[in-house]
Amino acid sequence: METLKIPPLKQADMPERTSSFWKMTGPGAVMIGMAIGSGELILWPWITAKFGTEMMWAAALGVFMQLWINIEIGRWAVATGESPLTGFARLSKLWVYFFLLLLFVGAFLPGWGRATGTAIKILILGEDGWGPDWFWTAVVFAIALAIVFGPKRIYQSIERSIIFMVLVIVIGLLVVAFSIGTLDDVANMLGGILNFGQITLDEEFTFHRFFGAFVFAGAGGLGNLFYAYYLRDKNIGMGARIPVLLNPLREAQTGASEIGFKFPVTDENVQRFRAWFRFVVQDSTIFFWIANTFTMFLFMFGALVVLYPAGIVPQEGQLVWDLAKILEGTMGIQGRYLFLIIGIAALFSSVLAGLDGGVRIWVDLLHTNFKAAHRFAANKIYFWLAVGLSALGVLATWFFEYFDVTALDFFFISAMLSGFAMAAYVPTVLYMNLKHLPEPVRPKPINILMVSIGAATYISFAVYTVVAKVIEVMG
Repeated sequence: METLKIPPLKQADMPERTSSFWKMTGPGAVMIGMAIGSGELILWPWITAKFGTEMMWAAALGVFMQLWINIEIGRWAVATGESPLTGFARLSKLWVYFFLLLLFVGAFLPGWGRATGTAIKILILGEDGWGPDWFWTAVVFAIALAIVFGPKRIYQSIERSIIFMVLVIVIGLLVVAFSIGTLDDVANMLGGILNFGQITLDEEFTFHRFFGAFVFAGAGGLGNLFYAYYLRDKNIGMGARIPVLLNPLREAQTGASEIGFKFPVTDENVQRFRAWFRFVVQDSTIFFWIANTFTMFLFMFGALVVLYPAGIVPQEGQLVWDLAKILEGTMGIQGRYLFLIIGIAALFSSVLAGLDGGVRIWVDLLHTNFKAAHRFAANKIYFWLAVGLSALGVLATWFFEYFDVTALDFFFISAMLSGFAMAAYVPTVLYMNLKHLPEPVRPKPINILMVSIGAATYISFAVYTVVAKVIEVMG
């Protein structure tokens, strides 16, 4: 398939910021929804139930490290209106094929959809309710598609739905925490955060799984790149000059330019950029770091107080149900149903954000880089990819269910692949911001240091994982 040369950034003044922080709020909250259903609900509570407070430091560090990465992704999006993927493609077309490969493999690992479907089945029909996993996964994807293709602007539907679910999750978790925990339990958990560097492994929890869990403390993997799309569709910074993605079922879209802009270096443009970028820093700090960490530790708190003392590690196939059932002994029947609702909201928010963000990356890569894709509007490609990838996820669930591969396996495999993605793109985002943005708005030393530490960490984990696997295969 013939590829296209990416045009250079066009010249335009930076739009003026006229809205307050709260009127622009949304992108960071959507990122919470993306993060909450994997590491926060599944991986780290499972690790906490197994090991207690020993590795809580890694969960806290993982989110903090991703804060700086999100800020740099936001810097590029505000300054240019582009996704970093378009900048990557200017550097080399190898990036395009690298991300397409990751997306293709990830399409066969719909862990969130499968876990959500299982939880919905149990909530409605009980533990022995009818239906294979693939059927309930199909129900979940059908609901997600109905939400995505509801209003005229796709992002608007995603934002409102996820903010609602995040509120349900936080309020519900606070009720659970106050019902089952004590101040001593809180002190014990906080002490675990200071237990820096401790890693406990066994046959079930290998280093590969630790690497994946560290990556999924936060959005993780390609999920961090979604932030650029949400800033753009919220008309933040140069994103105001890029057409938003419209619902193809509601309105025709003749095309959509993914090529961004570069502003002339004037005092006015630099000040405008800083006003927008201040929002990115505040949004990422308040929502992605503080609120995200808070919800993750609320989930872990339940596992620490209820599961760990009893020596119970939830079954891999129905984690949400096992946690809900155990809470019934402490809170009564309402505890079980409360946690099922919390779990479904958390998992489904990840399904919704993951479906939308993943398809946006597909569209970005195809529509920007391949001539054949230009025959179709971007939102038409979005529609068919959303439907097709959802169907592929259902088919993959049927296949892996047949061979007894659990939802937790889906999560750990996805997380490990995400770690390799971050090892590749994190240093590249920093390079682009230092090399191709106007000098007055480039990253400052503290940003450079923190993102460099993150890049070194992900690269080291990825190299260690590959070397360990090679040694294992060679015997």
